[in-house]
Amino acid sequence: MIAALLTIFILGYIMIASEHVLHINKATFALIMCGLLWAVYSLFSHDTHISHEMVVALGDTCEIVVFLIGAMTIVELIDRYGGFQIMVSKIHASNKRKLMWILAFVAFFLSAVLDNMTTTIIMVMMLRRMLSDQKERWIFACVIVLAANAGGAWSPIGDITTIMLWMKNYVSSVDLIVNLLLPSLVSVIVPVFIASHMIQATAVEPINDNDKRVGYQLYEHHRGLSILILCCGVAGLLFVPVFKATTHLAPYMGILLSLGVLWLLTELLVRHYGLDGKIEGRVSQVISRIDMSTILFFLGILMSVSALSQAGILGDLAAWLNEKFHDVYIINGIIGVLSSIVDNVPLVAACMEMYPVATDAIIAASADPSYTALFIEDGLFWHLLTFCAGVGGSMLIIGSAAGVVAMGIEKIPFMWYVKRISWLAFIGYVCGMAIIWLEYIFFEA
Repeated sequence: MIAALLTIFILGYIMIASEHVLHINKATFALIMCGLLWAVYSLFSHDTHISHEMVVALGDTCEIVVFLIGAMTIVELIDRYGGFQIMVSKIHASNKRKLMWILAFVAFFLSAVLDNMTTTIIMVMMLRRMLSDQKERWIFACVIVLAANAGGAWSPIGDITTIMLWMKNYVSSVDLIVNLLLPSLVSVIVPVFIASHMIQATAVEPINDNDKRVGYQLYEHHRGLSILILCCGVAGLLFVPVFKATTHLAPYMGILLSLGVLWLLTELLVRHYGLDGKIEGRVSQVISRIDMSTILFFLGILMSVSALSQAGILGDLAAWLNEKFHDVYIINGIIGVLSSIVDNVPLVAACMEMYPVATDAIIAASADPSYTALFIEDGLFWHLLTFCAGVGGSMLIIGSAAGVVAMGIEKIPFMWYVKRISWLAFIGYVCGMAIIWLEYIFFEA
């Protein structure tokens, strides 16, 4: 049974990683893999509680899926009302090198509030209004990918992997920000410094005003509406960590509350300003535009990982890594490199199943209490995992959702990225890990 499960998982992953070659959406293979894994486990195991285990796994997975649907709808709503045009109008730089620094920092902090994929879509679309040379746009777009992935690593709502760890109480909001903000920032500053010397410090081109999307047209005529929806949308996203800390309820309930308030607000605005038929500004209309294939991909991949966990495969892998390396920096360093090849979502999901959060009882019963203590909530292992899985995906353009999005929009060649950007991402990755090591030595140890 174990061999069959591993074969299905490996083949499924090869197909998922080959999405850009096969031109078949990766959600297709994730769902097939999920169904086959649970079917094989059910047929060959002697577990009489498999139905209960599936319900538990589905419940855990759906918490994340519901959160993503809510967050993606809010972001789409902001764009529909032209909220992101405000950012374009505020970006000014005297030359292209300074513009690169500005865009990198905007992407870094914006992805902490939205998510790395959404941030990359917004920023790369903005690039088309700022730069006409395609090769220059490729470099800028790749820098945005690096910044967006790093920015998502230090925020509890900045990346699907941090959302997963935060929702299941492996990390907390404040400790995550305090411990990972500086390492994540360093992992951006170093490669951007090098990349800025790949372009000439020439004057920035005039903004291209020929964007015909409805959001930009609305911004020109109802600027106050754009500002209002931007502020309310961002406030709704930032409200979620506060809601979780105050009520101790799952974050998906907070995002649903925020979405409900925005839904009411936009219904009143559409009615008051007579916007029906002009921008389709109701949430019921906007929600049809969110990327459901991404939602289904996460559903399939997380349920697949749960099947491997139930079969005991992930527990055996964790024991092997501990025995072979017994060092959280090496283990997470490997995970980070793997996340550039394999999607970081299943890697983090697997680690969450492989390594339970250590309690006082687990530490006391451990043969190596000092090592086991690194796995407590907000322990070094989980902060390292959050950083490595998020930032490590930048080493290949197919290693993160942000990279895949940029690749699709700008048609960036895979090998071009490998030759010019991968080594920059690796340098930033190593520098960020070094900062985490220094923080732990001086402040935690």
